[in-house]
Amino acid sequence: MIRVLLSFCMLFLVTVHSAVAQSRNDETVWLQIEAHPSLAIATQRAQLYGQSIQDVNGFSLGNGWYAVALGPFERDNAEIALRGLRRDRLIPRDSYIVPSDGFRSQFWPVGANLLNAAPAVQVQLQVAPEPTPVVEPVVEPQPVVEPDETPREARASEAKLTRDERKELQSWLKWAGFYNSAIDGAFGRGTRASMAAWQGANNFDQTGVMTTRQRALLREQYFAPIKEVGLKTISNNRAGIEMLLPMAFLKRSGPDYPFVHFDAKGDVPAKALLISQEGDQNTLFGLYDIMQTLEIVPLTGARERKKDSFTLIGQNDKIISYTEASLKNGRIKGFTLVWPQGDEERRTRVLDEMKASFKRIPGVLDPSAGSNAAQDIDLLSGLDIRKPKVSRSGFFVNKAGVVITTAEAVQGCSRLTIERDYAAELLGVNDTLGLAVLRPKEALVPQTVAALLQGDARLQSEVAVAGYSYEGVLGAPSLTFGRLADIKGLYGEPEIKRLALTALPGDAGGPIFDTDGSVMGMLLPKPQGGARQLPGDVSFAAGSDAIRQVLSEAGINAQSRTSGVAMAPEDITRMAAGLTVLVSCWN
Repeated sequence: MIRVLLSFCMLFLVTVHSAVAQSRNDETVWLQIEAHPSLAIATQRAQLYGQSIQDVNGFSLGNGWYAVALGPFERDNAEIALRGLRRDRLIPRDSYIVPSDGFRSQFWPVGANLLNAAPAVQVQLQVAPEPTPVVEPVVEPQPVVEPDETPREARASEAKLTRDERKELQSWLKWAGFYNSAIDGAFGRGTRASMAAWQGANNFDQTGVMTTRQRALLREQYFAPIKEVGLKTISNNRAGIEMLLPMAFLKRSGPDYPFVHFDAKGDVPAKALLISQEGDQNTLFGLYDIMQTLEIVPLTGARERKKDSFTLIGQNDKIISYTEASLKNGRIKGFTLVWPQGDEERRTRVLDEMKASFKRIPGVLDPSAGSNAAQDIDLLSGLDIRKPKVSRSGFFVNKAGVVITTAEAVQGCSRLTIERDYAAELLGVNDTLGLAVLRPKEALVPQTVAALLQGDARLQSEVAVAGYSYEGVLGAPSLTFGRLADIKGLYGEPEIKRLALTALPGDAGGPIFDTDGSVMGMLLPKPQGGARQLPGDVSFAAGSDAIRQVLSEAGINAQSRTSGVAMAPEDITRMAAGLTVLVSCWN
């Protein structure tokens, strides 16, 4: 210990000759000595260093890494300390100096926040004089350390633990990575071995019986991540909910029926919602469906709905969210926690505490709580509604619900849907013609299916395309009228038909009807790029024979019919609404 203190207390004389040198010396820096991908291990290492070195700190580095560092120092003092500690082998040889902006939040010592603190008072550095002989060395008084319990005393204190306290100790050992058996409160061979392993990792004698002090240290290690997030009991009388929330990372942002919002505070992009509304089972099931349309509930993850409760887990490469809600006495209450990916240790600990502390109290959120919120079709109670990457049109080609659409609608999708609610799988794509065939993953019974025209429609005859022109903003397809300008493409392609018709991007993939209601083709997307700019009313379609060929390649038989008696426009509109669908591509 004397050697350590001497390393920190060396005095030299330095004369500062320039403002540049002074500015450099005023910079607050740290000695980073270790970094670990586990908060628990980093905390243990910081504790061990603290037994022999002063000013030991622990900081988050981001991306799941945690650093052990010494300081704060002024730059020149840090360089002197680095050389001395390396020489005395008190820190690793690869330790180095880092500025304060290299760190994020502080996790050790618990409750400390030294990132914005001034560096230690700059000592005047002077060249040490020649040592004078010392007749009687002065021995610094050593702190009195109370001896730990003997194994016998440790067994006696352990015997006083209740069964729940024993189970709790096993849980802490399991969290620390030393125990992997049942949490039963029985200290058998497995538990004793895990205790001994923990003792060895923390530089204690491996007796397999933990002393009172050791149990307290393990508990401190276990709760270190929880202390960092600032768990605080929040009682919201308007929502009728009381629970723990990580308020070091959250700030209240007001109610927005049926939620009370807590948005991110600081550099951890966390979010929480308190769910509160009156209702019945239908209301609960509706909320279950609505929550899955929100951006904060990614598509990937487990879903479970029971008669009076539900849970939702959603995760992507950025966030993982957990939602639970239950119906009791005509009131639906629950919560959502959104946490960044890569911080699973803190997330699971925080979520466990939130679930265990959740309590219903009198009160329920009034529907008028969100009456002042900004109205936006893309928002629900102040939350972004998930939108597809792209939406196009398509149409049913058989009674099993098979759909043909444009290949543009299925490119680069992690998920495909028909009418937003029905998941679909890709049966085949014809890149030459730009057509794709989809099959719903669950049974669909279309009102009507397309009857593909045999041969070509009459040149210059009236045609109509049915499509979701505005990509689903309107709840039903629109009908756009035009005429068949040519039964070939611009380069004479027989499978392509040219139309005099002004369409929008969302119409692509929609069926094109002849005057008798038969489908004479499918609208293709407008050509993109190139040196030529086509007139706005020039559109192209894949002909019915080309559609029939693509369906045949996918093993689908389509209905066909020859040209017949003209139908009234309103009848074609009714038919179009029954067979035209919205096809959506999701990330």
